[in-house]
This record gives sequence, structure tokens and C-alpha cells, in this order.
Amino acid sequence: MKVLIIEDEELAAKKLQKTLATVEPAAEVVGVMDSIRSSVNWLETNDSPDVILMDIELADGQSFEIFDRTAIKSTVIFTTSYDEYALKAFKVSSVDYLLKPIQKEDLRGALEKYRGMKSLYGGTVENRDPLNVEGLVKQLQEKLQPKEYRKRFLVKHAQKLVSVEVNDIAYFYSDGRLNFFKTADNKKFVVDYIMDELEDMLDPEKYFRISRSFYVSVNSIDQIHDYFGNRLILHLNPPVDKEAIVSREKVTEFKKWMGK
Repeated sequence: MKVLIIEDEELAAKKLQKTLATVEPAAEVVGVMDSIRSSVNWLETNDSPDVILMDIELADGQSFEIFDRTAIKSTVIFTTSYDEYALKAFKVSSVDYLLKPIQKEDLRGALEKYRGMKSLYGGTVENRDPLNVEGLVKQLQEKLQPKEYRKRFLVKHAQKLVSVEVNDIAYFYSDGRLNFFKTADNKKFVVDYIMDELEDMLDPEKYFRISRSFYVSVNSIDQIHDYFGNRLILHLNPPVDKEAIVSREKVTEFKKWMGK
């Protein structure tokens, strides 16, 4: 088994080689690359290894760029410090991942998966659908890149349009016909988006959807009280002309959000 290691931390690369030698003594490390550029150069001038152990974060960018610059015909096992929630899809594909610090059992399992894939595809990686790998890499890249949230809304006020910074908005709510938001200084505006659309626009660290008709910012919550039906009722600042009730199914999640 020929293995290429792509890792920009020298100590991490040495530890990975040592772990690999322990779980797969017959493995041959054919190269250790520490950047996107050196990895692309190596892949374009050498035969494809059987397996690439590839760190996601390299000194000159994310290793996903390697896929954009050259064809990858090897089985790829990513190494990363990212939380596994973002990576679960890769456990059912020909691309795998290992969380740092890498454990012997995890590396052994990933290599066993490689052998299974090799057996399934008749011993040749070329038989795999390359789009499968590319699609999974794109999916992972999208999940790991910081998401851009809405910074401002353009709304009507009297006979003109005004831009309101999201950080100045206390909460969003619906009266069943129209959707509104109020700013911290108690100005009310109609917003041309439904609640489901706002869900993708607002930073979940700052805003929480307490019900189908309410989004509140953490800074707008003045008091929290128990409410019948195992719900909560919020006193908001500035005051709102309808009850801000945390629905029963949202209570546990809301408490966790408030406690961060």
C-alpha cells in the first residue's frame, strides 16, 4: 500500500507516519507534502498512491483546492480537528476522515474501509465515479466554510428606503398577515421575507426562533417566565404588542441557546 501524507505540521506528520507503521507495517510512505502547491506538483509528476492522508487546513489554504488543480485518483482520508457533525456524510463514501489527534483504531478502520472499496471496485480506483468524490468534497467544503449571514435589511420608511443594520434589530415577528422587525430604539418596519426565509439569513448565535411567528435576539430578552403548557413567555425590550411565547418543542433548545 503506497501512502501520500499531506500535512503542514512537521510533528503531526511524523506522528502520523509512526501510527501508520504500527497499524499497517507494509505501508510505504511515498511522500510527505506540506502545502497545496507542493501536493499538486507531486501528484502531477508521480504515479497515484493508493491512499492520501490529507489534512484539511494547510499553511497556504484548504486542501480542497488540490482537487480543483489536479485529478485525484486515490482514496482520500482527510485528517481534521473539525467537529464530526460536519463530516458524517463521508463515513458512507469512498472518502473518509479522521479526527485529530488520530487514534490507531480509527486509522486502522479507515484503511480497512479502503481495502473494502478496493475489493468492491476490482482493485482499481479508476472504476469509481469521480463525481462522487468531487461532490462529497464540495459538500464538506460548504459545511466547513464560515457561513455569511445577513448584515442589513433594506426596508421602506414613509416615502423612502432605509438600510437597517441587523445588529440594531431586537426581534422579528408576524401578525399573521405581515412580517415586522423592531429595532433596539423601538422603530418598527415591515420586512419582505417570511420567517422560513429569515432562518437562513440570521446568525443562530444571535437570533433564535422561539415559535413559528417570532425571532428574538439575545439582547432583546429582558425577562423569562414559566408559562402554562410547559412553555416560556418572554418580556422583550423594546416592548412588543403581542405575546412572545417559546413553544413547548423549542424550550429545551432555547435554554441551551440562552446558556451559551
